[in-house]
Amino acid sequence: MSAALQPRTEIRNMSNRDLRGVSAVEQASYEFPWSPGIFRDCLLAGYQCLVLVTDGDVSGYAIMSVAASEAHILNLCVHPELQQQGFGRQLLNALCTRAQAMGVERAFLEVRPSNDAAMNLYRSAGFEQIGVRPSYYQAHGGREDAVIFAARIDEALRETGETDAR
Repeated sequence: MSAALQPRTEIRNMSNRDLRGVSAVEQASYEFPWSPGIFRDCLLAGYQCLVLVTDGDVSGYAIMSVAASEAHILNLCVHPELQQQGFGRQLLNALCTRAQAMGVERAFLEVRPSNDAAMNLYRSAGFEQIGVRPSYYQAHGGREDAVIFAARIDEALRETGETDAR
């Protein structure tokens, strides 16, 4: 009888040495990916930048800006081969836990309405749709709207099973 091996994972702060792996995940995940320079700029700006490392390789990341008592989740991504395994939820939990420790009360984000997995993740984590940004995303044949979500950090942590700052 053999048990399936679970990958060794950790979530840690992103550094410059992670940028190649982060860019590879971004390229594998999106038709209109961020450039490597955008990720570098996020690090330089002091944004909260996390990486998911699986068996030694960058397999996901999350980026959040914080101002006053609000957070803006700018990007959260897991490599397509590892999606639907709870890693996105782990990254979201890590961001929300960090936001709570920084005194953040609410988080906002935008997501493509065509990204069903992300829409379901955010809804299940207590995020609620509060609006739409018309023609926000580049898309084949034009533009795609963005759905705007918001959540109270304490409620998001409660929904995902996390209740205290780490």
